Amino acid sequence: MDNCVKKVLFDEETLQLKIKELGAKITKDYEGKDLLVVCILKGAVMFVTDLVKRIDLPLQMDFMAVSSYGNATESSGIVRILKDLNEEICGKDILIVEDIIDTGLTLSYLIDILKSRNPNSVEICALLDKPDNRKSDLKIRYTGFQVADEFVVGYGLDFAEKYRNVPYIFVLKEEVYMK
Repeated sequence: MDNCVKKVLFDEETLQLKIKELGAKITKDYEGKDLLVVCILKGAVMFVTDLVKRIDLPLQMDFMAVSSYGNATESSGIVRILKDLNEEICGKDILIVEDIIDTGLTLSYLIDILKSRNPNSVEICALLDKPDNRKSDLKIRYTGFQVADEFVVGYGLDFAEKYRNVPYIFVLKEEVYMK
């Protein structure tokens, strides 16, 4: 694995401390509300699993799978819903949990779809944010870390479905994804 790592951005301890902090904020903000945490598959699975353990409230979880990348390193701009929610969201407070927000185009599309289903609210919790790449006007309520425009993987983030299982986040060497 070391031959793929350009540099480690966030080790396990740093990730877990930030997740604990986010969980405490979410717990405070959603007290007394009907919270539905929506995990965006596959990248956010590691993050959401640790995050919900830190939210000290009764909550529901559901999952959506969307694609705009395929095996590419940049978004195609075409969003496909691969798996929709199982839960009805009308009247609920929705917290979308995402691994990384890059251009924001996929998430903007998804938010529009969810808002059309009449929830009380729709907010975003992202582990990583690349604000320099933003192409849509997104309000991210909970952000773990801002990152530069580098290709990051690990802790759920992948390149061609690999590296999700790495327990830290690192910058992938260019020669790995430029092959």
